[in-house]
Amino acid sequence: MNTSLETPSRIEPCMLEAVPVGLADLIANLTTAAERLGGRLHPQTAASLADLVRVMNCYYSNLIEGHHTMPRDIERALANDLDGEDSRRNLQIEARAHIRVQRMIDRLYTEGALPEPASVDFIHWMHREFYADALEAMLQVEGGGNSLRMEPGVFRTSNEQNVMVGRHIPPDSERVETFMRHFEQRYRLAQLGKGGRIIAMAAAHHRLNYIHPFPDGNRRVSRLMSHAMGLVSGIGALGLWSVSRGLARGLQSRQEYKQMMDYADSPRQGDLDGRGNLSQKALIEFIEWFLRVCLDQVEFMAGLFELQSLATRLKNYVEIRGMKPESYPILERVLLLGEMPRGEADRVSGLKERTARQVLSGLVEDGVLGSATPKSPVSLRFPSNTVEILFPRLFAEA
Repeated sequence: MNTSLETPSRIEPCMLEAVPVGLADLIANLTTAAERLGGRLHPQTAASLADLVRVMNCYYSNLIEGHHTMPRDIERALANDLDGEDSRRNLQIEARAHIRVQRMIDRLYTEGALPEPASVDFIHWMHREFYADALEAMLQVEGGGNSLRMEPGVFRTSNEQNVMVGRHIPPDSERVETFMRHFEQRYRLAQLGKGGRIIAMAAAHHRLNYIHPFPDGNRRVSRLMSHAMGLVSGIGALGLWSVSRGLARGLQSRQEYKQMMDYADSPRQGDLDGRGNLSQKALIEFIEWFLRVCLDQVEFMAGLFELQSLATRLKNYVEIRGMKPESYPILERVLLLGEMPRGEADRVSGLKERTARQVLSGLVEDGVLGSATPKSPVSLRFPSNTVEILFPRLFAEA
């Protein structure tokens, strides 16, 4: 390879010199939509929905990798109920790892302790944590006729780890660390305003994959990084939407993600195409597509999680599942207040105490309600058996 391309300037432009008007409007619309998402939900209900969204995020992240892991199999993995067949078990381990790491990212953000999402240390950490429980066979990377063991959290460093991704040849392994230090500086969110952070979220997603710092797992890490950058950029919306679902489905076609990533690899096309090594025009179009995907997902989830719409679907859920009609007032109460002491079931439902306890027990047994202990207040839960009725099209491909 031309040695001039083995300098970090190879990934420039990393950001935009000027923001087109249309892109500025898109950023404003995305920000407004994200701020509204879940705004009327009780925090306890929002937290339960965020647990569901983590499963959805994991499901679609796996789908992007060509792995069709059913929601119920992901739930089983979270309960450490792993399949006996090797390939299915490995997918469950990856799914469990994805949700665990995302939950850790969410907790760090809530505690005000989330590092710079594009920092080298944080990217090392995400990769290391994702593969922390991986079986030895899952760490073997095949490519170019070679087989090597990947060390979790460690960048490519040797010639044996040089790779080719489709038509794209990432930077030489020995130069990865230098590229990543440049990447870290260019995508520091602390130095950017809100609009700049949102642009950085989209641009960094491509540029991290362009560098391809790890032997494997780069796309998974990039999606987790995008999630963290969305939180810091103020569009995380309590974890109630997922970029992975949008990337997997696209706006018109499931092939868009691959096509747009490939397009953003384009070299500069003449003097009117920016001043970097890569095409500024292609980067702008990728950022616009990425943020349109984000907006599409925020608006989709807003429709599912709108308070009155969710209340109506809870009522339908009671009817479809053949539960007593008095189950609905209990569910509605929990939806509005986040949780309900068990002793209030009779007053809320209008039933006698014994019958009310039976109805409440039926809701808990069904899984739509749950609690930390057998006697503590109940709150909404959204296991896979509830999703088809309560959230149609959430797992469309399943």
